[in-house]
Amino acid sequence: MSLIYTKDKEYHVGLDSSDVGRYVILPGDPGRCGLIAAHLDNPRKIAQKREFVTYAGELNGERVCVTSTGIGGPSAVIAMEELIHCGADTFIRVGTSGGMQPEVRGGDLVIATGAIRAEGTTREYAPIEYPAVPDYEVVQALKTAAEELGATYHLGVVHCKDNFYGQHSPETMPQSTRLKMNWEAWKACGALASEMESAALFITAAVRRVRAGSVMLVVANQTRREMGLEDVEVYDTELAVKTAVRAIGNLIGA
Repeated sequence: MSLIYTKDKEYHVGLDSSDVGRYVILPGDPGRCGLIAAHLDNPRKIAQKREFVTYAGELNGERVCVTSTGIGGPSAVIAMEELIHCGADTFIRVGTSGGMQPEVRGGDLVIATGAIRAEGTTREYAPIEYPAVPDYEVVQALKTAAEELGATYHLGVVHCKDNFYGQHSPETMPQSTRLKMNWEAWKACGALASEMESAALFITAAVRRVRAGSVMLVVANQTRREMGLEDVEVYDTELAVKTAVRAIGNLIGA
């Protein structure tokens, strides 16, 4: 695919094929990039433009990049599309989520095996009937990494939305009835956690024939809170980061 609006580097991420290898870790928050890159050999910041900050390093002799995507599907797939243009073919999202099932506690990890497409980005890629699922090998690498690190983790479907406050303050929205009804339906179907990027990344990866997966820290669980159960809040993403980095190492060594 040809470059858009520029003749040298990708317009939004500011990278080209000399900067990027096959493997990329995708946090949302630009502030997490340096912390994640510190787990790589020879980490260095190579680009910063808009919400897209990129570090590069090495792992098991392979170049690995860490690129932030900002919040939500639109910016996440811009980053993924342009990184694919640069030669990347394996992506792991690492970020945060909110638990939905009572057994999913703050501090646990969730490894997505599928994503509910309750967002808008993927509708411009594929009909809504097409499922948003990660690559099996990436899921297996994440599962193995979580087990090696002794993490408490859950495998299953996650909910992806565009409106953060539509989840947390649905009663303030004109569509409150529909939002509440759908939320209860997703929980009844067994959705583990809610976040904002995995569905868009999984669908884009399927369309572009690359691999993607995601691992999220559970920050808190509003279902537990509403049930009157203890709702521990955890904001340290280090275990999720270590899981993503180890999974990349597992994939490189496979």
